[in-house]
Amino acid sequence: MTSILRNYAFTGCLVLGILAGGIFGIAFGESASIVKPVGDAFLNLMFVMVVPLVFFSISSAVYNMKQMNMIGKVLPLIVLVFVVMAVIAAIFAYLSVLVYNPFEGIDKAMFLKNLPLQSETPHLSAGELLVRTFTVPDFLLLFSKSNLLPLILFSAFLGLATAYSGKTGATVAELLNSGTAVLLRMMTVIMYAAPIGLGCYFADTVGKVGGQIVNGYLNAFGLYLFLAAIYYFGFNSIFVWLSGGKAVFKAFWRNIITPSLTAIATSSSSACIPINIEAAQKTGVPPEIAETVIPLGTNLHKDGSVMGGILKIVFLLTIFGSEAGFSGNFFFVIGVALLVGAVMGAIPSGGMTGELLICSVFGFSPQLAGTLMIISTIIDIPATLINSTGNVAGAVLVAQLSNRKK
Repeated sequence: MTSILRNYAFTGCLVLGILAGGIFGIAFGESASIVKPVGDAFLNLMFVMVVPLVFFSISSAVYNMKQMNMIGKVLPLIVLVFVVMAVIAAIFAYLSVLVYNPFEGIDKAMFLKNLPLQSETPHLSAGELLVRTFTVPDFLLLFSKSNLLPLILFSAFLGLATAYSGKTGATVAELLNSGTAVLLRMMTVIMYAAPIGLGCYFADTVGKVGGQIVNGYLNAFGLYLFLAAIYYFGFNSIFVWLSGGKAVFKAFWRNIITPSLTAIATSSSSACIPINIEAAQKTGVPPEIAETVIPLGTNLHKDGSVMGGILKIVFLLTIFGSEAGFSGNFFFVIGVALLVGAVMGAIPSGGMTGELLICSVFGFSPQLAGTLMIISTIIDIPATLINSTGNVAGAVLVAQLSNRKK
């Protein structure tokens, strides 16, 4: 019990901070803006950290992946399984939101009046939009929170080039790994202020737009719990059944309970790596497959985060854009949700990187990332459950597709 309380201490403080902010905003209305500077200061600290953290962590992650020869042998199969599972999660969440949009009852006028909206962007053709989304015309423009996708691509190329440079790139590789470790430590320290910072930000937001936003978040949480339950019991069952029929199905559910409880108790996919490897091996996955897929999946495979990405996108497009903009851009929305899942996995403790990526791609003000981060907070536990247990199901699929069984 003590360890569970310790694991949930920060998450509990974060939720309490947001709840306190919401109550403060409802009680004092627009006068709650007195705490806005505190919320803005916290968001600015996060914004400053995002760009260097993305640069170092993506570059070092790509470099380290290239150095792991075992991953190279099964990498195409692993990528295939991860992508297919993530696409299924994204489509499932997308179709569910089309049936029930948790934000459609919110009064848009109050948001449009009081919160920052879209960035000043001219009307672009499809080709120009594609170029603008993935590239920038100047090196210095890479290092802006408004251009995260080009920065991610550049960082990935740098990590790959460093890996192929051999001994010549050893100094750069050491810098990338050390820089990542230092920046993650800095982010950890900054996140200690998150309960107060996000609480003040939420108080100001609720004070401006009213308590109806709280109902929107509660509706989103209820929808996410429903999606998580269906994915956990339904899709995981389908994946493992396809991997080996009734025998594998029974073995999976016999051994996944403890990893599931661990994910809920720790709210950390990384903390579940050892027990997930053990569960995968007991399900019949060879050790070399389990010990490759599980750690890699913990960093890159986040189906729960993908479904959360869909909720964040529909929040922005429903309130600040239009529902037609959401329902009419199926492939674009799915693609961005997949990127959000990959980015949030590749950058541990990456703060609001996924949220800023969504704002950047859809042309919204980065200041709206704070409203999206609240969604991340309230769905954190069920999302961790899906992220973690999905890696075990993925390992079972990889073992079956590679025809390697224990």
